[in-house]
Amino acid sequence: MQAENEAEAGAGADSGTEAAAGSGAGPGPDTAAAGATSEAGRGAEAATAAEAAKSRRFPSVTQDTARPEGHGRAAPGDALAARQWPMLSVLAATAVGLLLTALGHPRAGVLVIGVALITASVLRRVLPQVGMLAVRSRFTDMVTYGLLGVAITLLALVMEPKPWLEIQFLESAVRFTVR
Repeated sequence: MQAENEAEAGAGADSGTEAAAGSGAGPGPDTAAAGATSEAGRGAEAATAAEAAKSRRFPSVTQDTARPEGHGRAAPGDALAARQWPMLSVLAATAVGLLLTALGHPRAGVLVIGVALITASVLRRVLPQVGMLAVRSRFTDMVTYGLLGVAITLLALVMEPKPWLEIQFLESAVRFTVR
């Protein structure tokens, strides 16, 4: 442990003297040669100290594709798959709604899809980690899932024939636009 501390202190001193030499002396070949020889003479201990001193922050200039937001940072290894249950439950409910619609029960199918989106909004609000259900900020996800869920649920309730919910201004608006 003491050797590591000495190596870190030595690496800091080397880099400090290089910086001082680079900034104090004018641009010249002697300064560049001194920096190259001190860099080569550092050794394996200084290289490990430099690796330990790296920042975990993202670089200010993007050099590659950024990692997805929910990837390994939030949960290690196989815990990543366990966090996906909210998204999988919403997708399963949506699949059931689509299946009901395909089997000839459109009102029930659309109602299940709308309720699934409203559930996604509630899950996004209540749970701290929702895996891939988190797409944007928490507020934006809640509003988006909630509004789409309410709109689809209202669509299911006013579907013809024999709507379960009668909205008078909606009927007038449809007549005005269709004429």
